[in-house]
Amino acid sequence: MTRIEVYADIVCPFTHVGLRRLRQAREARDSHTAVRVRAWPLELINGAPLAAEVVAREVDGLRAQIAPELFAGFDRDAFPSTSLPAFGLAAAAYLVNDAIGEAVSFAVRDALFEEGRDIADPEVVHAIGCRFGITPLDDRAAEAAVRTDWERGKARGVKGSPHFFVAGRDWFCPSLEIHHEHGRYDIGLDLDTLHEFYATAFH
Repeated sequence: MTRIEVYADIVCPFTHVGLRRLRQAREARDSHTAVRVRAWPLELINGAPLAAEVVAREVDGLRAQIAPELFAGFDRDAFPSTSLPAFGLAAAAYLVNDAIGEAVSFAVRDALFEEGRDIADPEVVHAIGCRFGITPLDDRAAEAAVRTDWERGKARGVKGSPHFFVAGRDWFCPSLEIHHEHGRYDIGLDLDTLHEFYATAFH
């Protein structure tokens, strides 16, 4: 069975939009293609966690220009200091199967972007895991799982978050055209590339 793999950071709002739209496209085509969301840990790649104010500007741009239905509960004051615990929860879920892993990967992003919850808080991570019968990995195992995905992504030529792979092809952020200047984001839809991606993923 075809499987879509995507390398992404949990706190990346562009990924949140891309995954939500991907799920909608899959449902519209009555497809059962699995989605494996792998860690692309920007806080390790950049040497520091993403700043809440930077992500908040990205969220504002996406909500105003592309996705007014998303980010309803985003709260910059609850922005997590790290993504690693949530990555560890998703990694534990994928050890069960792709369906549970995908569901948890969506759930941690919904908790952050739609519910305004701090996904670095162990209680929040544990509560999400309980919904799916998943015990989060401990800190050491979580970081090891993240680094394994990171090394795999580097070997595959991942450019950033999100980067999708399916059927021997790959697309970096296939749905969006993003321009950033003077602190403002101009974001448009790249429909041609998006349709090409969906045609390959859901053929």
